[in-house]
Amino acid sequence: MNLTPKITDDEEPGEDEIRRGREFVGSLERGLKVMQALGDAPEGLTLTDVAGRVGLTRATARRFLLTLLELGYVRQDRRLFILTPKVLSLGVSYLSNRPIWQSAAPLMRELSRQVNESCSAAVLDGSDIVYVARVAGNRIMSVNITIGTRLPALTTSMGRVMLANMSPTALHAFLAKSDVQRHTEYTLTDHDSLFNEISTVRSRGYAILDQELEIGLRSIAVPLRDRAGRAFAGLNISSQTARVSRETMIGEFLPLMRETARRIEQFYGA
Repeated sequence: MNLTPKITDDEEPGEDEIRRGREFVGSLERGLKVMQALGDAPEGLTLTDVAGRVGLTRATARRFLLTLLELGYVRQDRRLFILTPKVLSLGVSYLSNRPIWQSAAPLMRELSRQVNESCSAAVLDGSDIVYVARVAGNRIMSVNITIGTRLPALTTSMGRVMLANMSPTALHAFLAKSDVQRHTEYTLTDHDSLFNEISTVRSRGYAILDQELEIGLRSIAVPLRDRAGRAFAGLNISSQTARVSRETMIGEFLPLMRETARRIEQFYGA
């Protein structure tokens, strides 16, 4: 009698799992990818859509979706699967366990009022930045930026001030595995150019991004550092190029941002 348990297609380890080690749970990874796919489609996805986006069979995708449905993270509207507000509890837990952003909020509001522009803070997560605090001013981007929004680190000012915290060797390795999307005609995509730009950011202590992410958008960012001098986040001011010049950002905004960053840093680890 064969007592070997049958392995279903959502349990069988793939090449990535074998390479990552025996303790890597590939089914959990795929389940999270299903949630990410649904998060990218607020209008909802069909079973076929989910399977195609995540690279699963329909049977496997269905099991993940029905599990998320049972747990309350997904609801079903006819053929569409849609995330529920319950997923927010995951993000709320992250932010509530980091009270620095609650303490930073009034300081960021004060800075936003002083410059009459939007002020944001973000952390680095892989190749992206993730917004963790924001004081919105005038709507300046086509994308609606909220807490939890992800943008590519290499084409954002906050991303560059955090990448500038890497050693040259680590930065070269990061760039080697990065595929930079050209958002506008001004976007830096060449790895050597990006390395030189981020090295400049490291030496001067701030990053300024001029229409690389979106035409008409200009932003400036400074790092937020821990007591060891490591950048744990970035703080930025964004504006329209027609309203605020580079000279104004550097001459007027930058000193105010550095003072705000200094005050926020006092809450880190408190």
